[in-house]
Amino acid sequence: MTYPTLHMIIDGEKVMQGHRATHRVVNPATGETLGELPLADASDLDRALETAQKGFRIWRNSSAQERAAVLQGAARLMLERQEEIARIATMEQGKTLAETRIEVMMNVGLFNFYAGEMQRVYGRQLVRSGGMRSTVTYEPVGPVAAFAPWNFPIGNPGRKLGAPIAAGCSVILKSAEEAPASALAIVQCLLDAGLPKEVAQAVYGVPDQVSRHLLGSPIIRKLSFTGSTVVGKHLAKLAADDMKRTTMELGGHGPVLVFDDVDVNIVLDTMVAGKYRNAGQVCVSPTRFIVQENVFEQFRDGFAERARGWRVGNGMEDGIQMGPMANPRRPDAMERMIGDAVAKGARLNAGGERPRSLKGANQGFFYAPSVISEVPLDAEIMNEEPFGPVAIINPFRGEEEMIAEANRLPYGLAAYSWTNDAKRQKRLAREVETGMFCVNTTMLGGADTPFGGVKWSGHGHEDGPEGLMACMVLKTVHEG
Repeated sequence: MTYPTLHMIIDGEKVMQGHRATHRVVNPATGETLGELPLADASDLDRALETAQKGFRIWRNSSAQERAAVLQGAARLMLERQEEIARIATMEQGKTLAETRIEVMMNVGLFNFYAGEMQRVYGRQLVRSGGMRSTVTYEPVGPVAAFAPWNFPIGNPGRKLGAPIAAGCSVILKSAEEAPASALAIVQCLLDAGLPKEVAQAVYGVPDQVSRHLLGSPIIRKLSFTGSTVVGKHLAKLAADDMKRTTMELGGHGPVLVFDDVDVNIVLDTMVAGKYRNAGQVCVSPTRFIVQENVFEQFRDGFAERARGWRVGNGMEDGIQMGPMANPRRPDAMERMIGDAVAKGARLNAGGERPRSLKGANQGFFYAPSVISEVPLDAEIMNEEPFGPVAIINPFRGEEEMIAEANRLPYGLAAYSWTNDAKRQKRLAREVETGMFCVNTTMLGGADTPFGGVKWSGHGHEDGPEGLMACMVLKTVHEG
């Protein structure tokens, strides 16, 4: 298929290159240029802000039925266009078609969920003496500035758009310049489903310039951000200057506690696939494998064996299990972090290099599925999110020591445990500091499930009723 012509969407208009600077969008599997993305200048952003203000005045007065009809209509269009959207995402981000197809369906489920959930936003009336009345109501927070990263080029924009639109807000979406066409396809589904053109807009640009411009405007009343902890802290400070509400879904360093009462092969069958999903470029990716020493060698060797057999290649091809990394910065980061760990005494059990035998490896941003073990705590990779296809496997004596390692870092997004001891399962769920905790599974999300972290992994939630309520403000009205 042909990659689409790139543009922005402001007030329903497809804003093309013209006089604007551009960003080169590259296929990470081949290194070829897919297109030139126009970048917003100050006048574009001002126009987007003015339009968002108009859009909020329109959409806040829409009925629950109107909002539901748009969301359900967009879900139907995404389903009809699933293959087209999935192929666009694979072309510009690199992950396999199997993964991008699932990503489309995640959006379909989320939009349909919000179509129902927003009709259940109930306030309450309080008991008062005769002639008096007090009511508690929920109102849309206002225009939302939403920033989405490149690792889920379909799902992240869907999350950023679905909840605000359900709540009655307008949205200015700035998704990643590396994967713009996927986000544009989602916005277009909403517009084609009947969303007023003023309500949802898509802009691109130099990230710091766009964020400062949007967050510096009093029109924006909420920031929704998914990305790194470093950038998240920066944006939170900008939002605080105007007391804007924030939802921050930031980085993680997912601990996986593996105890000696499990079938190691069953655990490996699940966790290897979880580790190398999207080449490890997932904020909830299982990363630090904290393994009880009795099964450490079996787990390490089994993981490494499976990693060496993992099929890497162009995500458009049949049978591929892992595509390239999304941009050239990521293989460079893998080389630096794994190299640092090995230099400090870690063992390299698999990978640790760019695959030389892979067709097109010289042009694409490929990195081999990797395993390192017995990694010292002072290695960079033990303290900073690697965001790549590397599993860190270390032995530990018992439960107390394993929990301490899980909680050692300031991150707390997702954590995993594998044990058949029911009492231990409950203890771990209580003691591990994380926003989301999985027991004997990697399934931690769903349209009806709040998604978010604690500590440096952010605050607030997306998805579930909580994601909708995060786009609303509470008002109490007292009548005499």
